[in-house]
Amino acid sequence: MSTESTHSSEGGGQETHDDVVVPAGEHDPTGMAATGGYHLTASAVVPPSAQARGTSDMFGAAFGSDTSGFGGLVEKRAAPLSTPKPYGGWFDEATDALEAAWPGFADNVLRVVVDRGELTLHVKPAAVREIAKVLRDEPNLRFELLSSVSGVDYPAEETRLHAVYHYTSMTYRRRLRVEAAVTVDDPVLPSVCPVYPTADFQEREAWDMFGIVFEGHPALTRILMPDDWVGHPQRKDYPLGGIPVEYKGASIPPPDERRSYA
Repeated sequence: MSTESTHSSEGGGQETHDDVVVPAGEHDPTGMAATGGYHLTASAVVPPSAQARGTSDMFGAAFGSDTSGFGGLVEKRAAPLSTPKPYGGWFDEATDALEAAWPGFADNVLRVVVDRGELTLHVKPAAVREIAKVLRDEPNLRFELLSSVSGVDYPAEETRLHAVYHYTSMTYRRRLRVEAAVTVDDPVLPSVCPVYPTADFQEREAWDMFGIVFEGHPALTRILMPDDWVGHPQRKDYPLGGIPVEYKGASIPPPDERRSYA
């Protein structure tokens, strides 16, 4: 069924448009629906069919069932490769200074990666405290501040738990990252608190959320979760729901069991 509507043009003339009228609850076979002479795609106004609602969306959940935006989507991650020299900018100067000041550079640095304007040194777990001391004390480096210690979980990798150290040189206005990876069965790294006291709370958070054990930390206890909490909430295999809420007697269901608006 079609109707004809008339609108005035800027030049004072008349323009004629054929508007498509879609009865309520029916699909528009033309793919267009009219609104005051302006056409919208049918997908914006026509609800999905029953067949579409029964299929899985891009997150692996049935249409309309996952209202959280997460349904187990896992990104495939390629192992980072070493960046060949020259790295560019101050990266060559800093790595040359580190190599000259640290005899263990060749044996302990697994990869040097330059990506998205960042310099990252992937090191063996046992070397994180040693490299921290060199980065702080070497006059040509002077990374006086450990800005943060972050945890990352790559469940597809054998050494899935990564600790990422973000260093800042206030003298030279530079930032550098050091990364070390451990397994779930042996998640132990040396604490860098003896070198950077600011790592105290940072390492406690990485332990609390990811279960990375920082050996030599003065008091490695939980900092966000209750002391008797079981598990480490930011690991990728940690449940997203179904855990009772303390004092409330309630629970949050997993994403694919939460209420649907369909």
